[in-house]
Amino acid sequence: MSLFGSMTTAISGLMAQSRALGHVSDNLANSQTVGFKRVDTNFQDLVTQSGPTLHAPGSVFARPDFTNSVQGTIEQSENPLALAIGGQGFFSVALARGFSGGLPVFDERQFFSRAGDFRMDRDGYLVNGANYYLQGWPVSGEGVVDRTTLEPIRVSQQVFNPIATSEITIAANLPALDPPATPADARSFSTQVQVYDSLGTRRALTLTFSQTPGSPGPARSWQMSIQPDPAGGPVDIPITFATNGTLESFDGVPGVTNTPLNYSFDMDFGLGNQTITLNLGRFGIAQGLTQYAGSDFSLRNVQQNGVPPGSYAGLAVRENGDVAVNYDNGQSRVIYRVPIVGFSDPDRLQRLDGTAFMRTIESGEARVNDANGNGVGKLVTGALERSNVDMATEFTKLIVAQRAYSANTRVVTASDEMLQETINMRR
Repeated sequence: MSLFGSMTTAISGLMAQSRALGHVSDNLANSQTVGFKRVDTNFQDLVTQSGPTLHAPGSVFARPDFTNSVQGTIEQSENPLALAIGGQGFFSVALARGFSGGLPVFDERQFFSRAGDFRMDRDGYLVNGANYYLQGWPVSGEGVVDRTTLEPIRVSQQVFNPIATSEITIAANLPALDPPATPADARSFSTQVQVYDSLGTRRALTLTFSQTPGSPGPARSWQMSIQPDPAGGPVDIPITFATNGTLESFDGVPGVTNTPLNYSFDMDFGLGNQTITLNLGRFGIAQGLTQYAGSDFSLRNVQQNGVPPGSYAGLAVRENGDVAVNYDNGQSRVIYRVPIVGFSDPDRLQRLDGTAFMRTIESGEARVNDANGNGVGKLVTGALERSNVDMATEFTKLIVAQRAYSANTRVVTASDEMLQETINMRR
């Protein structure tokens, strides 16, 4: 009977609007949850009987319509380790299922999240607000990214090992003085270079350039010496400049134009011989050492590749996903790279607590990629993705659900009254 069918249909409408109200409630409750994806409601009708001359009331079913692929607002954060994804994709995260020896033991299942409010815990792991651990590709000391392994990122706050100086680069101009006008002992210029031994101790090397008396004018020949004396005895090597002010010969041997002038010597700082290469420029090219007009020694550049020991000074995540440890000696070391995981249909992922997800057959396989590559989004450092819930829209849905629920109650009431009238017909 249609009266019973009408009542049944109205009751299904009450249930459907109740579910819609639940989705709205969930969205509003999580409107400030980092990385939360709202749940919309998709109403589907169920037909009992329908034809050209008869249509029987059916029912309605409300199913969730997930918006995992809808971008939330990205906002800057005061947390330097905060990360957001601009575009599609998810962070690969791990979940601790216990502890052993004071360190977490991780669930073997794969989890994914858009919540990038990461911080460093006491064990050095990067953990978001829902206690999911950020995973990355390990990077070797040579900078090679191992894309075959995903593991929770753990930062070691060890010191940066010192690097002994092996190369010094000098760029300077030795003035083209007129020999007769100046005593020979006054035409000497020195510069000091700070180098490091194998233990990271800073040492001072002094390079002295002395103009050779009696050389063709303006004088084009100089003597280079190094103090303290290198292993094997003092250094006193002649350097000659061409008439165009560029290097011509070294230690009495003419150089080929555009070939580098590299002089290697050993220093003994009490730790064994340490080979240092002195890069003085190129022959016939205005690079490195030159001799142009002037009366003063002009040091343009001096560099060395030694590094003192360094202590942990902080952590930074770069836009390409590199996780770099910074040290107080000015050095940094990349230890991991954060990838972004993409899916064919991210709206079909299984939702979990803590704004996390798991893959399903419908979502497709997880594709692990570098940031901003192969269809996944880019990393935004020092930022957070907020919930994609719009409160004004949710309040509109709330009003509509309330009115629809009330209308269905009226149908139930009317059907009940009509059934009562039918029953009263026998009196």
